[in-house]
Amino acid sequence: MSSERWFGDDSGPMVRLYALTRGRARPNGEFLDVIALIGASTLPEHDLTLSPEQAAILDLCRTTVFSVAEIASRVNLPLNVLRVLLADLAEDGHIRVTHPTLPGRLPDDQILREVLDGLRAL
Repeated sequence: MSSERWFGDDSGPMVRLYALTRGRARPNGEFLDVIALIGASTLPEHDLTLSPEQAAILDLCRTTVFSVAEIASRVNLPLNVLRVLLADLAEDGHIRVTHPTLPGRLPDDQILREVLDGLRAL
């Protein structure tokens, strides 16, 4: 994305967000969590059909892997709009998506049952 602003101070966005996503409010592919890591698989100059926003995303992720939240901040796009653009890039094979696993984040079903049984016993 160039240094130009995509919104006007008085009138709001010059390009409406639904135009960037071709009218879609949700991504077609998988839902990307804010901590999912994104890396570019191709360079923006290899696909001239990309939108300026998609090219900016690929250019940003060219050498460094960023989280979805950080990309949204750096390209100055709302998170839901970015998710739609990222889903399109993933579908076309332009990006790699890595879902970090957090060990111990979700307890085992058996532990949850035991906790629930313990609470019922109280």
